[in-house]
Amino acid sequence: MAQSVPHIYMSAFPFSPAESVVLRRMCSSFGNTLSVEVGRLKRWPAVRQTLRGHNGAVYSVGFSPDGSCVVSGSGDGTVRVWDAVSGASIGGPLRGHSSWVQSVGFSPDGTRIVSGSNDKTVRIWDVVSGALVGKPFRGHSDQVSSAAFSPDGTRVASGSFDATVRIWDAASGAPIGKPLLALSFDPLSCVFSRRQSRRLRLR
Repeated sequence: MAQSVPHIYMSAFPFSPAESVVLRRMCSSFGNTLSVEVGRLKRWPAVRQTLRGHNGAVYSVGFSPDGSCVVSGSGDGTVRVWDAVSGASIGGPLRGHSSWVQSVGFSPDGTRIVSGSNDKTVRIWDVVSGALVGKPFRGHSDQVSSAAFSPDGTRVASGSFDATVRIWDAASGAPIGKPLLALSFDPLSCVFSRRQSRRLRLR
């Protein structure tokens, strides 16, 4: 290996899982090499990454639209952003909520994060600076269980244990229309339709 860099890869080649694409495509080109008879993996193991930093239970996670970052909301009252490849924390925790963060999600363009909390508020955060964007959205009378951006990023929907769903202007935080009454149940999750930003699905 010290004399020939390609031998680093050639030496590792026989240990590739038996069903790996690399092995199947290249094995005919390297016939005179080692062969692992016992203990070889059949497939590559799943990638497992543990993101550590919260001091409480994690209640919600989500990927950024481009898949490069992960956002998480926790019982420690903070929101965190992580590098999806390395697992490293990006910036410090986003602080502002006074209770558990039950729901988090990225805006469609990946520049903002929405969070809903047991402190009855919805908040918007700038991904790059970590700063709170505008004032908290206030109106729910109980904990916020879910918050989501509309497909065009102009609105936010939030579901609460006060048995209502509210629609907000994402830029100003102003409520749009009257609360939607869920009647006999507390909405645990709400999401906009991809085709029509004004259509909601409740669960």
